[in-house]
Amino acid sequence: MTIKRGISGMKKFAAFGVLAIAVVGYAVCSEAQEHFKKLSGTEIRAKFAGMEFTDDVHWGEVYETSGRLKSEEMGTKRVGTWRIEKDQLCTDYGKQAERSCYEVWMSGKSVQLRTPDSNALPLEGYLEVPRR
Repeated sequence: MTIKRGISGMKKFAAFGVLAIAVVGYAVCSEAQEHFKKLSGTEIRAKFAGMEFTDDVHWGEVYETSGRLKSEEMGTKRVGTWRIEKDQLCTDYGKQAERSCYEVWMSGKSVQLRTPDSNALPLEGYLEVPRR
């Protein structure tokens, strides 16, 4: 019986440890989310015009001030247009891909493009001066 109580106590301790880690992890994620700010259309234009949105490894999109959009993803290049509609960043690659609009959220240099009314994960990257 002593052994069973010892094991039972260890299970409770382990369960408490897992719960504590989960609570701390949730708090950290929640805090990180709070730092992201949704941008207005004016703020989006000011941040994106003349800049490249990229993960710096796999893909990059250059948002030219003229409204032209140049993209390169894993060696594949595309050209399209971008504009602001109803406080959203909208991209259009013509027949190459469908038109998409995103809410833009920023925290420091980190940027998230979120699809409104969707449970899809955001596209994450950051803005930098184009190198090309």
